[in-house]
Amino acid sequence: MFVSVLHRRRFCHQLAAGLVALSAGAAQANGFPDRPIKIVVPFAPGAGTDAMGRLIAAKLAELLKISVVVDNRAGASGALGAQEVAKAAPDGHTLLLAAAPFTTVPAALPGAGYDPIAGFTPVGMFAHGPLVWAASKDLPANTLSEVVALARSQPGRLNYGSAGVGGINHLVLESLKAHTGTFITHIPYRGIAPATVDTLSGQIQLLTGTIPALAPYIRDGRLKALAVTSQGRSPALPQVPGMQESGFADVNVLNYFALVAPKGTPDAVVQQINAALAQVVAMPDVKERLAKDALEPATGTPAQLALFLQKDVDGWKRVVERQKLKIDAF
Repeated sequence: MFVSVLHRRRFCHQLAAGLVALSAGAAQANGFPDRPIKIVVPFAPGAGTDAMGRLIAAKLAELLKISVVVDNRAGASGALGAQEVAKAAPDGHTLLLAAAPFTTVPAALPGAGYDPIAGFTPVGMFAHGPLVWAASKDLPANTLSEVVALARSQPGRLNYGSAGVGGINHLVLESLKAHTGTFITHIPYRGIAPATVDTLSGQIQLLTGTIPALAPYIRDGRLKALAVTSQGRSPALPQVPGMQESGFADVNVLNYFALVAPKGTPDAVVQQINAALAQVVAMPDVKERLAKDALEPATGTPAQLALFLQKDVDGWKRVVERQKLKIDAF
């Protein structure tokens, strides 16, 4: 009986080893990755999106044991980089770092040159976070509902600065205007920095921006924080209410970061990158870095990302149509 059990154990061990080897062989059979992976960041070096791209590239390189490089392809509010990836070989070796403009640009401008749904294969989201509504310290309103009341009582008095026409900063204003029936003048700038300068000086009264960009001015009292654009509060600004608490339960805007691949990328490759991405987001130092940038980890399946992207595009299209925005170019 002892000999029989021993033989069975040896057989089970040999069988398990064989299955592991077979599994490893199957994983290698798809040939991915067999050369460096390129992550196209559709914005200039030094931007927040670029920092996220470099963080993810470095960590994926560690896990996949192959070089992962960042290729900055700035222009047309991210459209040029998206167009390049859409035309790349669908083998997983070229990816796009998708952020909010990936969906706002084609929603606002049908001639953007790419389709975020039909032209790409979702891989996975890895982080998201809200913007923050901020106001000049001299504005006689301390909450978003007070701003809306002021806008209703004095249409056209308030000016709002954004990083450019059709971007998330612009469209979040249009979303608020659509939900409240108010008129607030939109003033587009070439980036959020000059809009911030003019809000600090009182030349304009309102803007939205990322929490890291505006938090220093909020903390020293040069700007007022009215609300964050997500439904709930942000851990990065716990004293500032979210949209639901502010009385705008239908408004929920998140700046997200995700990876997408060219349409037709094999599912096995997509799943492999998605699994590696989940491991990256679980790393303590990555969580710490995301928190520093006022972002929260956001893992999920490719199907979940596909659903999110579709809802985001559809939502922004409704805002553009309701506000009758005519945007010809960025």
